[in-house]
Amino acid sequence: MKIIFYSLAIAGVISLALTQLVTAQNKQVVGWLEKARIYPGNLVIIAKLDTGARNSSLHASHITEVERGGERWVRFKVTNRYGEIAAIERKVHRIVKIKEADGTPQSRLAILLGICLGNFYKEVEVNLADRSHFNYQMLIGRSFLHGNLIVDPSIKYTIEPKCIGVPKK
Repeated sequence: MKIIFYSLAIAGVISLALTQLVTAQNKQVVGWLEKARIYPGNLVIIAKLDTGARNSSLHASHITEVERGGERWVRFKVTNRYGEIAAIERKVHRIVKIKEADGTPQSRLAILLGICLGNFYKEVEVNLADRSHFNYQMLIGRSFLHGNLIVDPSIKYTIEPKCIGVPKK
């Protein structure tokens, strides 16, 4: 009876390992720092890929809330490290509560933003923040990475953003 139990346990472990291997083979491996292209704006920025963050965050300036058709919208600017500027206007998706590193709570506007990393494109929730005190202007979290990308912390700048057929909205 013990032999059957151990055989089944070993078979289960092998099956799980093979499933994870096949799943991993279908995902693109990326570094902890990558160039990403945001839409709208068509702007390439340096992003830190953070598996410890649920959502993504973008450094934005000149953040102004506006009303459009009875709905809450936000206008803002994004400047990449090459000096290129994109003026973007998006509908406010929701207000998020973020706890700062010192424990101070902060409210941020969250929008839906298209992100291209390599040849993978996805529209996800991104909160707008003053990230000027951080090294990287964008943090890409699990909501974007989940299911498609594997982050290897030992590499960086492995791919260029080359998404085809991205909506220009």
